[in-house]
Amino acid sequence: MTGAFLGGCVAGLAVAVPVGAVATFIILLSARHGWRVGAAAGLGAATADGVYAVVAVLAGGVVAPLVEQAGPALRWASAVLLAGIGATMVWRGLRTGPVASSGPQDTTSPLRAYLTVLGITAVNPVTVVYFAALVVGSPFGEIASVPARVAFVTGAFAASAVWQIAFATGGSALGRVVASPRGRRGTTVLGGAIVLALAVRTVLF
Repeated sequence: MTGAFLGGCVAGLAVAVPVGAVATFIILLSARHGWRVGAAAGLGAATADGVYAVVAVLAGGVVAPLVEQAGPALRWASAVLLAGIGATMVWRGLRTGPVASSGPQDTTSPLRAYLTVLGITAVNPVTVVYFAALVVGSPFGEIASVPARVAFVTGAFAASAVWQIAFATGGSALGRVVASPRGRRGTTVLGGAIVLALAVRTVLF
């Protein structure tokens, strides 16, 4: 069971460590809205990783081929969803008035950040293939028993969560630099642009 937990930790870190669009988005959310919002966003990403780890240990051998076959349709659906989220963020950032440094416009809550990043991360179902491959060929031992599967999923979620919260911590420090109204508008637009870029990348790659 220890081997399965270590395998889950390695899998979770392998997904979380690269500073891609989702990680950058978490940093920007934390910079704009504070550590609590950023940490909630990080937990959203970790939850998606944990859910995909569950799918992989339960039915990875069945789901992975289906995901590969449905790849083009899934990519386009994901791209449309991401484009909608990104465009909304850019629009919100550009329409914010010069004096709106706080108040009704600044309404992002930890729950909203959690759900947003959970959705953004979840639209990458190819992660199931990655986790399924690790489950099948794990160098840390067989992941067949229920305790081993629970340990693998726990390790994947915990490692991803710790790393994502580290991104949020760094972002909250950056928030001191971007605390001005202009900085807040800029991070909102930049965050939206990153999500739009992720939508383009989803289609092209």
